[in-house]
Amino acid sequence: MDFEQTVEKSQRLFPHELRSKNRVLVITAVSAERDAMLRGLLDDTRFDVLAAGVGSVVAAVNTVKALSSDEYSLVICAGIGGGFSGKAEVGSLVVATEIVAADLGAETSKGFCSLDELGFGFTRVQIDANLVARVSQALQEAKLPVTTGPVLTVSTVTGTAASAAELASRVPGATAEAMEGYGVGCAANDRGLPVLEIRAISNVVGPRDRSAWQIKEALDALEAASAVLTEVLL
Repeated sequence: MDFEQTVEKSQRLFPHELRSKNRVLVITAVSAERDAMLRGLLDDTRFDVLAAGVGSVVAAVNTVKALSSDEYSLVICAGIGGGFSGKAEVGSLVVATEIVAADLGAETSKGFCSLDELGFGFTRVQIDANLVARVSQALQEAKLPVTTGPVLTVSTVTGTAASAAELASRVPGATAEAMEGYGVGCAANDRGLPVLEIRAISNVVGPRDRSAWQIKEALDALEAASAVLTEVLL
């Protein structure tokens, strides 16, 4: 089922007149993340969960499509991601305090220069601090391990210790990395909607070692987090 068919099915199952005004659009990258969210949400009709594809651009495009087809009060980018060593442990959750497009810019003889520094735009999507506090506190009260901090959006997943160290230096406090948050955040901002990013950590940011990834555990954490959202986002 493609993205447009998923949106159409959601609208058919839950017609506009039957929906709560306080509705949430949840964007994941892939179907496994979407399904984990749906298991936790238990058919709560306030939430639409859509797998928009991998990467910031396709996520932005499909978020705009979804926002054009219905009315929402909040957009959440959710899924698994990598956690920076010492910041977010594998199996834990991260609630973003800001979303940072960490590799959007230019290389110079003095190092990386961000889009902001170039004067061509912005690389940071701000997130409402009260919303972050509400969600992270609810997750803690549910006995789920959770950290807050900047979540990086990258076009190329980090695969070396040197790259991980460079990103951590470039964005002080960097907690996790993924590939869709910035695109989803820009789409939400364009509509004047608040955005939230939640990541369940499946691996440590650094040398690529698929044998060490704990995807099932991360998806389980994502499912548990989504169950909490039904209580806190009333």
